[in-house]
Amino acid sequence: MDIQFLGTGDAFGSGGRFNTCFHVRDSVGAFLVDCGASSMIAIRKFGVDPNAIRAILITHLHGDHFGGLPFFILDAQLFSRRTAPLVIAGPPGLRDRLATAMENFFPGSTKVQQRFVLDVHELEPRRTHDVAGIAVTPFVVKHACGAPPFALRLGVDDKTLCYSGDTEWVDGLREAAHGVDLFIAETYFFDKPIKFHLDFATLARHLPDLGAKRVVLTHMSPDMLARAAATGFEIADDGVVISV
Repeated sequence: MDIQFLGTGDAFGSGGRFNTCFHVRDSVGAFLVDCGASSMIAIRKFGVDPNAIRAILITHLHGDHFGGLPFFILDAQLFSRRTAPLVIAGPPGLRDRLATAMENFFPGSTKVQQRFVLDVHELEPRRTHDVAGIAVTPFVVKHACGAPPFALRLGVDDKTLCYSGDTEWVDGLREAAHGVDLFIAETYFFDKPIKFHLDFATLARHLPDLGAKRVVLTHMSPDMLARAAATGFEIADDGVVISV
């Protein structure tokens, strides 16, 4: 499994980084984890073929994590000329929020007959779902976004991956990330606890309980970016590719 970090930033472009979007390549093909508003720019910049992406998994319904979906879908329809099916899976409320976003950005876009099959799935927490050959288990975390926010535990080929999504520390992260081959964790601040986001100091206290084999930090504020080297952990950056 190879992961290219297309976007590792927060909602506000801290450090000049794109919104959250991870491109995962497995034995079947490729999929995305989150698709923030700037994701199509990142897809073009890093030479990713959008038509090769079979699924997009969404952690929560904030614009910096799902706001790129209208652009991805319209690109597929109008420019990339997609014919292969596309699955988008995420929290309850995804279907309506996506339709609303598309109509707000591009009025009438939801009424155009699509040239490809688009399946939007709303995932039930703590149940493992087969999404285009990916074993997806969502865990509810704590983040104010108008719908249940998820951490995602993924079974990809013979590897396991967990992405925390945006959240303050909750006990569900122990189960979501326990023993995974890779834990991608947001660390918005270095040692300043705030509601709805993780800080590195809090995460570090809990990491021994998780037993994750590898940890990569992402979604950082200017405070965290300035002190990231002091963590001693891998830091995600736009365009970087890692293998698991």
